[in-house]
Amino acid sequence: MLTPETPKPPKKKFWKFLTVLGPGLTTGAADDDPSGIATYSQTGAQFGYGQLWTALYMLPFMIAVQEACARIGMVKGKGIAAVVKEHYSRPVLYAVVGLVVVANTINIGADIGAMASAAQLLIPVHFVVLTLLFTVIILTLEIFTSYKVYSKILKWLAISLLAYPITAFIIDQPWPTVLRATIIPHFEFNFAFVFIITGVLGTTISPYMFFWQASQEVEEESGRHPIKNGRLISWQRIRNMRIDNLTGMIISEFTTWCILLVGATVLHGSGVKDINTAADAARALEPLVHSFPNSGFLAKLIFSIGIIGLGLLAVPVLSGSAAYAVADAFDWKASLNLKLKGAHGFYGVIIISTLIGLAINFIGIDPVKALVYAAVLNGVAAVPLLFLIGKIAMSKEIMGDYKSGLLSNILVWITFIAMGAAAVAMFYTI
Repeated sequence: MLTPETPKPPKKKFWKFLTVLGPGLTTGAADDDPSGIATYSQTGAQFGYGQLWTALYMLPFMIAVQEACARIGMVKGKGIAAVVKEHYSRPVLYAVVGLVVVANTINIGADIGAMASAAQLLIPVHFVVLTLLFTVIILTLEIFTSYKVYSKILKWLAISLLAYPITAFIIDQPWPTVLRATIIPHFEFNFAFVFIITGVLGTTISPYMFFWQASQEVEEESGRHPIKNGRLISWQRIRNMRIDNLTGMIISEFTTWCILLVGATVLHGSGVKDINTAADAARALEPLVHSFPNSGFLAKLIFSIGIIGLGLLAVPVLSGSAAYAVADAFDWKASLNLKLKGAHGFYGVIIISTLIGLAINFIGIDPVKALVYAAVLNGVAAVPLLFLIGKIAMSKEIMGDYKSGLLSNILVWITFIAMGAAAVAMFYTI
């Protein structure tokens, strides 16, 4: 029998840790979506180890931004758009919601197209048929499964990310060069370099992540504890949220570093400087299976499973975060725990944004290049949203005693300045 002074066995501590994981882990995994994989792979192929440092230096800023968003959701018991509506003017609200809906819809289209292109590496089915198939699967899962079941599916899909870390550590790496490139930043002031670094920032610190994690904290907590006086908060819950968020973001950025590293060593090292097709990107995983028969096919299989699995994870997050934002703005019922008939507006936004994203694939945009452009768009759209999140999280009037601390505020504002500077530099160097 355990007394209050008796330490908990390691096994119980581990299982307790697993129960804490939720929105932070899912958000971190969704961050390495098909757009992220394509952008990081392109970065490694184009610049070698030149942008490897971004994964290390973005981590504290990513943690701070996502913690601020999660804190807003927990403290206010509502999503970010609802908080903006309560404390800011309608033009500000509509601008915020418009930014996230447009950015997310374009990202949805790019991810669906990438899933179809990856599937074509394995099966000779027309691109249009595959995009329609994936769209139906995603909408069915999101609309007709309960949040409890759906959240478990999202967590398991995160396993798809393991292929890149495994590859990174089974191939020969020039580790002194890699460590130096990871720690010492490298800059080039030209359009190509600034464009891709804006994409790296945008696919790492993305608008959809802000809205999704805040709203999922509300979903998670309201399912476990009734909302009282509009608040779900306690310091213990804040602590659990921070553990979840920290875990998710560390896993996300470690995976980002591995994708950059694999792209640099395998693709750039073999003379591939530009990724034009899914097959080009799949070549990065060939070292994982080089000793097996049909290694080229196996690499495509592993790559395709990763892209499809992460697409199934990311597209619902993208459409769901847009739906939360719109529903909060117009006081609609919004929850993945609700049935379709109980939240027509919320699910209507999910369906419409997904279908518009699907339609983007039929206007002649290259699906692989679209992933990188979607990441750059996110990098630009995130800047004004970061400004608002920073103001809300530090506000005593809005957040009360649970407002963000000094270090968190400093990191969020540095993120705002850095991403704003990257966007300005990109437009300046065109």
